[in-house]
Amino acid sequence: MDTPQTSTIVDRVLHVLAGVARAGKPVSAKQIAAMVQQPVSTVYRHLASLKKWGLLQEHMNSGTFEPGPTGVQLAWGFDQNSNLVSQSREEISSLVQRSGESVGLLVAINGQMVCIAMEESDQPLRCSFTKGRAHPLLKGASAKSLLAFMPRKLQQKLLTDQLGDKPEELAALETQLEEIRRRGYCISESEVDLGVWGVSVPIVTSNGRLEGTITLMAPALRVGNREQELVRMTLESAQRICNRF
Repeated sequence: MDTPQTSTIVDRVLHVLAGVARAGKPVSAKQIAAMVQQPVSTVYRHLASLKKWGLLQEHMNSGTFEPGPTGVQLAWGFDQNSNLVSQSREEISSLVQRSGESVGLLVAINGQMVCIAMEESDQPLRCSFTKGRAHPLLKGASAKSLLAFMPRKLQQKLLTDQLGDKPEELAALETQLEEIRRRGYCISESEVDLGVWGVSVPIVTSNGRLEGTITLMAPALRVGNREQELVRMTLESAQRICNRF
C-alpha cells in the first residue's frame, strides 16, 4: 500500500501527464507548470520520468512536450478491452445507421468530459467532439446529462468549483439538472458548437452507477420535425446498452 507521500508524488506526476494530454498540442515545461500549479523544476523531474516510460516525448525542435508512444499502447488496450466501449459499439453503429447522424460515447473524469468513442455518419457535421478530446463539464447535452446523473456529492463539488461565484447561474443549472433527471435525457442546441443540436441519454447500470452518456449530434437545420424521433431512437439505444450491464 502506498504511503501518503508516495501517493502525493504519484498524483503530481499524473497531473502533469493529464495536463499534457488535455492541451491537445505540444506544450512547454513552463506552460505545464502553470497548468498544474507546480514549480518548473519539479515539473522537469516529472517530465524526465514520463519520458523514460514513453508516456511523453520531447518535441525535437521546440523543446515542448507531447504524448509519447506508450500512449498508443494504452489507447489500443482501452479500445480493445473497455467494457463500456465494447458493450456500446454495436448500438452506436446501429443508431448511426438508423438516424443518419453522428453518435458519440462520453464519460466524466477529473472534472471534465472525454469522448471515448465517436462514429460519424456520411452526412456533414461541423462539431468539436472527437475521440480523445476533453470538454468542460458544464455546457451542452452531453455534459448536463453526465452532471445530472452523477453522485450528488460529486455533482455539487463540480458545480461549486465552476459556478460558486455565480449563484444565479448555479441555481438555474441545478433546476435544469433536476428536470433532466426527471426526463431521463438532455437536449441542447448551439451550447458547444454553433448550429449543432444534440440529445444525450446517460448509461446507468441497474444498481444506479453512471457509466457514461450516449449522444446523437446533428445540424439543427437538418433536425427539423425529426426531433422526437431522434430522441426516441437515442433513448432506445441507451436502454439496450444499460441492459447489458
